[in-house]
Amino acid sequence: MKKAGLFLLLTLLSGNLFAQQDVEMADTMHSNGKIYVVVAVIAVVLIGLIIYLLNLDRKLTRLEKEIKK
Repeated sequence: MKKAGLFLLLTLLSGNLFAQQDVEMADTMHSNGKIYVVVAVIAVVLIGLIIYLLNLDRKLTRLEKEIKK
């Protein structure tokens, strides 16, 4: 329990340190409108992974049912 609390505390502290930095690349991409392309690509990749995992789960469920018969 102490390790989990320490991990959470360090995570919160490190998040505050990184949040204070100015990121020029993000500002440049946002001003050029390219940030939306980055967000779209990330969304497509995540949706693809979710679809793949759902299909894999269906196949495994079907195989498990076949083995039990």
